[in-house]
Amino acid sequence: MEYLVKLSNVTVKYRNNGRRYLTAISNVDLNISPGEFVAVVGKSGCGKTTLLKVVAGLIKPDEGEVVFNEHFFNGSKKRIGVMFQSPLLLPWRNVLENIFLPIEIVGEDPESYVNRALTLIERTGLKGFEYSYPWELSGGMQQRVALCRALIHKPLLLLLDEPFSSLDAITREEMWSLLESVFLYENYTTLLVTHDIREAVLLSDRVIVMSGKPGRVKTEVRVPFKRPRDISIQYSKEFNEYVAKIKSMLSEQHELQ
Repeated sequence: MEYLVKLSNVTVKYRNNGRRYLTAISNVDLNISPGEFVAVVGKSGCGKTTLLKVVAGLIKPDEGEVVFNEHFFNGSKKRIGVMFQSPLLLPWRNVLENIFLPIEIVGEDPESYVNRALTLIERTGLKGFEYSYPWELSGGMQQRVALCRALIHKPLLLLLDEPFSSLDAITREEMWSLLESVFLYENYTTLLVTHDIREAVLLSDRVIVMSGKPGRVKTEVRVPFKRPRDISIQYSKEFNEYVAKIKSMLSEQHELQ
């Protein structure tokens, strides 16, 4: 099988107050195929974000190896887009200027990405706000800008670190619908880290359940729902059975959310 990302026996340790090491994740194996949407769930502190940082090349594992696009990871982030819990927009830049930031970081000319940026802005419902500044936007709109910024350079892999956790319930559902539509249109390989089991089941093709501590891949659950997925699916019996199944897996080791 072809994989875009392959983690083999990955272990990451952090030094605790400079005296001893604490193992964040241990012997993690994870494969992600091109075009697949994978979600990772688990109790706080189980190493979900550490796992994402390893995939992003922000952390080098103490043990094991990471293969990205058939090459051992060399730390290049040009082909990876990342969206964090906070939008992290620069307040002195308008929407377009914030979206162009990754282009500038890798030394490319933003002018060649203007049409791409305008297309993303329209697709994410931001048309008319191209020259607005972050303080003029709602939280949901700021996260739409962050999504455009993560996608501006057409990455091979999109990494999402609980990007909707700070939003209210209505805005969160709007972002779920938006992400689903963008995923279908752009067909990005996506890795989502989340505490929200409903979010994981709604958006992903496969849910990775982490145990901890240290974090390990406990099991995985394949999500059978066809795309496109409407938000209303979350009220169906089958959907809630999958949510309950994953909650049960987490609670087996007293890992309730």
